[in-house]
Amino acid sequence: MNQSKNRPAMTWMFSLLAATAVLGGCATVETRPTAAVNASNPLVAQAGHLARNNADLSGAQRTENERQIERLLSQLDNAALAREAEALPVGDPLYNFVGRQLMQRGLPLPRPFDQTSNWRYQASAQRPPADSDGYRPPLKLAVLLPLSGSLATAAAPVRDGLLAGYYGETRRRPEIIFYDTNGTAGGTLAAYDKAAAEGNDFMVGPLGRDEVSALFGKDALPVPVLALNRGNVAPPSGTVSFSLTPEDEGVAAADYLLERKALRVLAIGGGDDSQRRAIAALKERLGARGAQVTDTIGEGTADLAPFASKEGGIDAVFLAVKGSAARGLIPKLALAGLADKPRVATSQLLSGTGKPEQDRVLDGIAFPSESWTSGGVRGLPPAPGVAAGLPTARGPAARLFAFGYDAWLLSAYLERLAGRSDAFVAGATGVLRVDGFGSVLRTPAWSTFSSGVAVPLADASRR
Repeated sequence: MNQSKNRPAMTWMFSLLAATAVLGGCATVETRPTAAVNASNPLVAQAGHLARNNADLSGAQRTENERQIERLLSQLDNAALAREAEALPVGDPLYNFVGRQLMQRGLPLPRPFDQTSNWRYQASAQRPPADSDGYRPPLKLAVLLPLSGSLATAAAPVRDGLLAGYYGETRRRPEIIFYDTNGTAGGTLAAYDKAAAEGNDFMVGPLGRDEVSALFGKDALPVPVLALNRGNVAPPSGTVSFSLTPEDEGVAAADYLLERKALRVLAIGGGDDSQRRAIAALKERLGARGAQVTDTIGEGTADLAPFASKEGGIDAVFLAVKGSAARGLIPKLALAGLADKPRVATSQLLSGTGKPEQDRVLDGIAFPSESWTSGGVRGLPPAPGVAAGLPTARGPAARLFAFGYDAWLLSAYLERLAGRSDAFVAGATGVLRVDGFGSVLRTPAWSTFSSGVAVPLADASRR
């Protein structure tokens, strides 16, 4: 166990974070109007049958069953989906699925998600009452991170971002204690058990996917957790998962394109695992909504014309590549007649950029970004200023720093987010909500290049 008060080597960092955090800064949980309508649909009837059987399934069968439900619901337009949500009675197993679809489309829910026997969040009754904005942090917060081992480098900006939020809050704060998971499943389970035995009423972490899967596989989790990754099983009741996965970016890109009526998308990717995962998620999401990836080709493909000239044409291009590779693809897209098509990329587009004279060719490409780095958020100083004094907030690490900051926000506002249909937190990584299955849904900010410089894409945000 590593306690913050017993880590002299980290004292300088705590002081810096406390100095740079905006005193009095806090997140706000906002509301949106809802509409009441009523209808029925055979697609919903089929999805409802699957939803009623879902609780009896597990493993791969349950995953596939939930995908089928999502595919059915995704065929409904926004108006039909809203009508069906309004018509479902309280306690209907389908409601949380319909609600998640509404949330993913940026639409209001007619009522909060149903707190079911499969997933329910309840804060410790010993916490003081929530403030008017929903702020109700834990009494004693354990942070399970790999402070040693192969994941320690990735954990450092997450830790520092969380502490920036913690020290920037002037209201009641919990005692905070860090536990080293060593980046292993065994280390994570031991850290969880130790933290639970020492009286923590909430935990943040672990960070690695395997560690999250191991924790979610425990027989019981007496202390609720905000896991910082997705596991290979659903979060247990009372536990929430929050991630910045490639799949999330693929889904966000698909939604961005669907909102712009792009039905036929050419995907171009590199060879690493995250790029492949982003494209797979894009393909699945588009397919569920009646669109398609026409082809998936490598970033080194010499001639794009054969793919652009297929019957039906191309409506948009998705780039799961780094900026250095994208610069070489732009002339090829122009030669293939695709220069005027919408182009959307993953956040990897920023990798290998930074010289405006070279990056001008990337102008107009949209890519998901963090609210903090693209435009700023309440509660954190501007990103350049923090990066100037804190190495863990510079360059690619800034994304993880923002992620850690949002982990703090979620630990303090989770009860409101889980219990209200209209609640969201404007976080550093984007707009955050919690669905009825224990997953944090993130709507990212969007950016583009203008004159070779990354700038916010003002008309791309939706809540």
